[in-house]
Amino acid sequence: MSNYQTHITDMLIVGAGLAGERIAVEAASQGLNVIILSLVPPRRSHSTAAQGGMQASLGNCAMGEGDSTDVHFADTVKGSDWGCEQDVARAFVENAPLAVREMAVWGVPWSRVVAGKRTLPDGREIEEKKEKEGLITARDFGGTAKWRTCYTADGTGHTLQYTMDSMVVQMGITVHDRTEAISLIHDGDKCIGVVARCLRTGDLRVYIAKSTVMCTGGYGRLYSASTNAVINEGNGMFVALNTGVVPLGNMEAVQFHPTGMVPVWILITEGARGDGGYLLDKNLYRFMPDYEPKKKELASRDVVSRRMTQHIRKGYGVDSPYGPHLWLDIRHLGAKHINTNLREIANIAKNFAGVDPVKDLIPVRPTQHYSMGGVRTNKDGYAYGLKGLFACGEAACWDLHGFNRLGGNSLAETITAGRIIGKKVTEYTLGATLSYSYEQVNNAVKEQENRVKALVNGWNGKEDVYNLRNEMEKSLMDYVGIFRNGPDLQKAVDNLREVYHRSLNIGLKSGGEGPSPELAQALRLPGMIRLALCISYGALTRTESRGSHAREDYPKRDDANWLKRTLAYWPEGADLPELKYEPVTITELPPGDRGYGESSAQPEGGGKKNG
Repeated sequence: MSNYQTHITDMLIVGAGLAGERIAVEAASQGLNVIILSLVPPRRSHSTAAQGGMQASLGNCAMGEGDSTDVHFADTVKGSDWGCEQDVARAFVENAPLAVREMAVWGVPWSRVVAGKRTLPDGREIEEKKEKEGLITARDFGGTAKWRTCYTADGTGHTLQYTMDSMVVQMGITVHDRTEAISLIHDGDKCIGVVARCLRTGDLRVYIAKSTVMCTGGYGRLYSASTNAVINEGNGMFVALNTGVVPLGNMEAVQFHPTGMVPVWILITEGARGDGGYLLDKNLYRFMPDYEPKKKELASRDVVSRRMTQHIRKGYGVDSPYGPHLWLDIRHLGAKHINTNLREIANIAKNFAGVDPVKDLIPVRPTQHYSMGGVRTNKDGYAYGLKGLFACGEAACWDLHGFNRLGGNSLAETITAGRIIGKKVTEYTLGATLSYSYEQVNNAVKEQENRVKALVNGWNGKEDVYNLRNEMEKSLMDYVGIFRNGPDLQKAVDNLREVYHRSLNIGLKSGGEGPSPELAQALRLPGMIRLALCISYGALTRTESRGSHAREDYPKRDDANWLKRTLAYWPEGADLPELKYEPVTITELPPGDRGYGESSAQPEGGGKKNG
């Protein structure tokens, strides 16, 4: 008989970033027992790396005057290129100001309004009002009509995560870190928990709960160049997909951030452009106003990334051993501003690229950054397909972001959705009973033990896990990037199917005993390749351009045929996802022009190759 530790609780949360911890705080405040599982100590979660800020329509600063939840709603829907759920966007914008103020009460040291006149880098003079002094201020971000991105210098994720984790510690919530969920325990109808692996010892454990919430973040590390932390491998998504009954939504919607720093791909916050930074080409020419006269560097992320790529294709990139890049110039902001409001990126630039942004240019290039897709849930966070399973944050397709997320809306989503969904999961859990059989749990553990044994004993074959991973990353980077086309996407799908079959025959080079990183990677890789196939096959099938999904062979947005969300299922024994579709909820704002980027109705050759 299997010998494993079993933990029973009311609510199990997988992932200790901002979304997971916010839900835990909500549940614990209602007297529920909560266990959080995390790959790393909570303060090392990827939420901590967020820099620029969190959107909420407070309207305190001079450039935010007249802002409202309606303006934030319109910006979010336009940003999503009409791919989001509008009832979700409405709930989000109404709750975001409450979430920001709540975090202030809990201890986040938000940057505040300082009264008086100042001149912006573009020469405009603004005056902050005396009566607003000391209120939470905001900075400019891409795709927004008003300044509404609340921030703490450029370490906003850091201050939010440390504050939230302090609440978790204060409330005595149990956290099991260095623990990885490797499969869901379910009967095809209801989820009762997970089988997890201790990353310290390699031992398997069982966690049983009335409700299980996936808050595991994004899948950026499926791409070889990503701003994401090394832990962001899409774990929660593929564990849900592996059930065969839970679909992933809009996996083809992959966001590339305009300013990943070459060659380490660490994020340089949008706040650098929001505060007045410029993008320059190899001739030190500021090119964005030529493409986007109105929004310049602050069109939405999908648009700026495409414009940068077009400009590089025209031959204006700076040659480097890592491929062509462009420059980000913030020198004109001055040493005081850079070392106060942008101090994190100043340190990153010095430590990882050897440049001091007070006097040097920063080498940047669009880099994989965010997953709009994820475990498909309804507006209350209930995952499709399994009772008792929920998802929140970047791991979920709650569908606030549609096909492109606005900067500052992801930090806002983690905490705001955590607040909204936290209440709903808590309600569900308070009314739920725990029923499961020993046999069901034991079978789930046995299945995972057999997977481990097969790898350790080399029963499957001799494929090298790291070679296969490199091939997966390369297929996505080469063929499923910022600009896409049918032949390239077909190549990606063909390559990834072959790599997937090979991943079922991995043999370990090491013994695989105990806390073996090679074994951990071998357990994850087939699931990661399934995600890569959901991304590339979804992109191949969607014959239009919408938000981050830019098809050169279908350059227009096609609302007649494609105003719908992709749902990717993985049937047992398949080597491709099964794609289904559902309509997008339009409650308030019918599809129209975004007001930046290629006009959706009539692109100005934005999708064509240049040079």
